[in-house]
Amino acid sequence: MRIFRSGAIRAITATVAVGLIATGCASERDDDSEAGGKDTFVFAGAGDPKSLDPSLATDGETFRVTRQAFEALLEHEPGGSELVGGLAEKWESNPEGTVWTFNLRKNVEFHDGEAFNAAAVCANYDYWFNWKGTYQSSAVSYYWQTIMGGFAKNEDAEAPKPNYKSCTAKDDNTAVIEVNEPSANLPGGFSLQALAIHSPKALKEYAKQNATAKGDAITYPKYSQEAGTVAGTGPYKISKWNKGNKEVSLEAFDGYWGEKAKVKNLVFRTISTEETRRQALQAGDIDGYDLVAPADVTTLEKEGYEVPTRDVFNIFYMGMSQGANPALKKPEVRQAITHAIDRENLVKTQLPAGGKAATQFMPDTVAGYSDKVKTYPFDTAKAKDLLKQAGEEKLSIDFCYPTEVTRPYMPAPQDMFELMKADLEKAGITVKPKAMKWAPDYLDATDAGSCALHLLGWTGDFNDGFNFIGTWFAKPGKQFGFKDDKVFDAVNAASKVADAAGRTEAYKKANEAIMEYVPGVPISSSPPAIAFAKNVNPPKVSPLTQENFAEVSFK
Repeated sequence: MRIFRSGAIRAITATVAVGLIATGCASERDDDSEAGGKDTFVFAGAGDPKSLDPSLATDGETFRVTRQAFEALLEHEPGGSELVGGLAEKWESNPEGTVWTFNLRKNVEFHDGEAFNAAAVCANYDYWFNWKGTYQSSAVSYYWQTIMGGFAKNEDAEAPKPNYKSCTAKDDNTAVIEVNEPSANLPGGFSLQALAIHSPKALKEYAKQNATAKGDAITYPKYSQEAGTVAGTGPYKISKWNKGNKEVSLEAFDGYWGEKAKVKNLVFRTISTEETRRQALQAGDIDGYDLVAPADVTTLEKEGYEVPTRDVFNIFYMGMSQGANPALKKPEVRQAITHAIDRENLVKTQLPAGGKAATQFMPDTVAGYSDKVKTYPFDTAKAKDLLKQAGEEKLSIDFCYPTEVTRPYMPAPQDMFELMKADLEKAGITVKPKAMKWAPDYLDATDAGSCALHLLGWTGDFNDGFNFIGTWFAKPGKQFGFKDDKVFDAVNAASKVADAAGRTEAYKKANEAIMEYVPGVPISSSPPAIAFAKNVNPPKVSPLTQENFAEVSFK
């Protein structure tokens, strides 16, 4: 996941009105803010969603909202990372992994009254496959291109070759999706919010509008920026997006096929800072929030709040964009920067208990993690020596970091930046700080390769190594700005190994190739905490940050 991608790391922008959030006591909630009473649960996230159509998104804040309203063919077990049935009760593939058959749930309807069936599934996949214009930008259709390749008619010479072949409605309750080649992204990709199923009636309305681009900036189609058109099958339906109040409101869907939502109204509110989110919870203005500051966990627990911690399933890294500073093309410089960073100190001072320093671009909870990668322990003297070997003793470099955001892997961006800046300066590097608003500025700049050094991360979408290392190192891209066939070939070869055990070993080799080249600095993995009011029965927390808020109830 996106920014994400939450994951997520791609730049998708929209014109979003910015409003101030007033924090008061619970009794001051009013109907205008869609908050109040035991029939409304208010949850605070760290950033604004970008779209109400998940197929156009890559970021976790969007998916947190849309996941309550849209469902994919497959889902993950509550609180875990194992695949289970979603809109498909059962699924299977042929031995080659190129034909996927889904036995669909019966008596499911969309929020607009349309019936869910195999034809609806195929309408969605064929709609995405036939996207044109700006929709073919990787900034918009990142997940489609990652999972299914390119389009029926690729308009960009750099677009990937299509892997999607066809979707056939064998009967009302059986959909068959064929791909040209087996992929490690399947079946996991069928669980993505970006491939959640929309009402065919809604798709026809979507098709009347277009996304547009100006430079690297994307403007979303109108339907994705206001409630009223999008329609899924989830336990909630989206009723309002008040951008001035920075709130998205949802209401329970009475026609839901599964267990109904326990609370009638659900509100997602953006509160960008950890401290303000905590204060809003303590004041009773919200009922829960994500990305609790590590220092606040014990305090909240002592006060009687529920503060469950998710399992580790993310990676935080310093990216190096070689196109933004030619010195980064020298391996000695990249190695010097890696040696200069005191990752253990960062973990100790900035992350919650359970955080770990990273040696590669995936956490040790993912199959394919290797104990044999080349490591770059903290060593300022060695960093200086490597810079001297490279003739870069007076290296000056831009270092971008985001503002107005916290992420599961990056709880305090500025504090983490300051520690790394100090480390680099001790090695003799002149650091030029560049603070940027997370969305759209920072995401646009990093995606375009404009930031020589930058901080980003990734929370996995599903449990396969390619979902981590394939995100960055399967092909050349602007963000890192390098081309190394040994790295790309190793990552892509691993993704095509059909046998799970063999694929795991191949991912280990790919991780070893990546860290031999060292395109960036993997920093850490951490278990993000989430907090709930004392009167709340929380949902099962997910290592994938895929909480189902229909499980929430008040005590």
